[in-house]
Amino acid sequence: MSLPTRQLGGHKAAINNPNVSEEAKEHSRQMIEELEHDPELSATREGYEDDKDDTRVDAGHKATLKNPNVSEEAKERSRQFLQERDALDEDN
Repeated sequence: MSLPTRQLGGHKAAINNPNVSEEAKEHSRQMIEELEHDPELSATREGYEDDKDDTRVDAGHKATLKNPNVSEEAKERSRQFLQERDALDEDN
């Protein structure tokens, strides 16, 4: 992950942190605006969002399989979903 991407993440975290002053949050909002127009950041993020989303979806389904509070029907749906994506671990 590049430096601008990390900076962007840090500023987004600051905006959502209740312990950060309004002045600092406003600074972070301005920095996010600048960083989102940074060509280096745009090039770094190309394709990253799609891969990240797929990874998160898979992780959610894998978590479903391990959660003892989830019904067997829901686990089976997640298992089928992961099998279709060829993303099922050997131990599931």
